[in-house]
Amino acid sequence: MKTNITANPLETGTDELERFALEECVKRQRFDRRISVLILPDKRGEMAIKFARLGAQVTIADTPEHRQGVEGRILAAGLRDEISFTACALPAVPETPEDAPFDIIVIRRGLCVMPYDEARRVIRQLLLKLKIGGKLYISVLGLHSELGDGYSAGDLTIDQRFATLSPALAGKYDIQQPVCLYTERNLFMLLLEAGASVLRTLTTTYGNVKGIAVRV
Repeated sequence: MKTNITANPLETGTDELERFALEECVKRQRFDRRISVLILPDKRGEMAIKFARLGAQVTIADTPEHRQGVEGRILAAGLRDEISFTACALPAVPETPEDAPFDIIVIRRGLCVMPYDEARRVIRQLLLKLKIGGKLYISVLGLHSELGDGYSAGDLTIDQRFATLSPALAGKYDIQQPVCLYTERNLFMLLLEAGASVLRTLTTTYGNVKGIAVRV
């Protein structure tokens, strides 16, 4: 049964998942003063600035057209030494030094624009960018959100579920490409199959799905 709440299902404000990630950063600061965070993407730099103000070293991975705007906001915030920008967009995974894995990786969106099998491959690659014990925070668009209304692949299994939204919703949210929409169980299995240890999953008020996993 779909959630018919009309609020934006692409919500990216300070939600519960972001709060969990920021709290994890604070906890790690008690034991290690060199906390590193990767955010994919963060086109306004807002989340990166929050992490940097907690003392983390942050890398933003986003498309090249957002570089100038992000770097301008970083400079205005006085955090040029704490935040760096790398031009990269999923399914590509940013290059990182092998001796400097991340404590925290946040995927705000992007996995849904690829089929399930490719998303699983990307998660496996990103897990290798985490330290052992590092945590992955991920948000995906929900099958039971407004976006699922009229979605032609809604009755297919997750490995086959990749289609365009209904014309009305594709126009409303400017999502013209095919997408894979997830249930909470789908995200749990994605993380598990990719080799992560799943700590928790949750569904938002608007029907989107979020999860937290750890590299073991």
